[in-house]
Amino acid sequence: MLVPSIFSNDLFDNFFNDTFRPAESFIHSANARNMMNTDIKEFEDKYELGIELPGYNKEDVSASLKDGYLTIEAERKADNEIKDKNGKYVRKECFTGKCQRSFYVGEQVTQNDIHASFENGILTISVPKIKEQPKVEENHYIAIE
Repeated sequence: MLVPSIFSNDLFDNFFNDTFRPAESFIHSANARNMMNTDIKEFEDKYELGIELPGYNKEDVSASLKDGYLTIEAERKADNEIKDKNGKYVRKECFTGKCQRSFYVGEQVTQNDIHASFENGILTISVPKIKEQPKVEENHYIAIE
């Protein structure tokens, strides 16, 4: 039977699924699963990440590099001061909270190697390809007495 869906694909999603959601959903939100979708392009000398962050401002987004992991964090705070004189919310699906995603880029990559820009809700990050240096085998001699 086809039933028109106003809010989601499941009519009873808010009533029955809250207990069985993964722990990460409680930290962020049910909508956080659909955030930070990333396209990765490979070029001859670099990788380019395009991360979707619709509705965020440049000031809401931060990037850090630690132990070879590039971590992107985005945080949107709720504005509880806004009140609508024409009614009240029945359901609010706009994401409010913090989300993050990490990518391993290699321990040879430094902060100065990475370039980022933010435009129209897309965070674009350029990460250079670092060619691994071949390891030279060292001979370890054992002293014979």
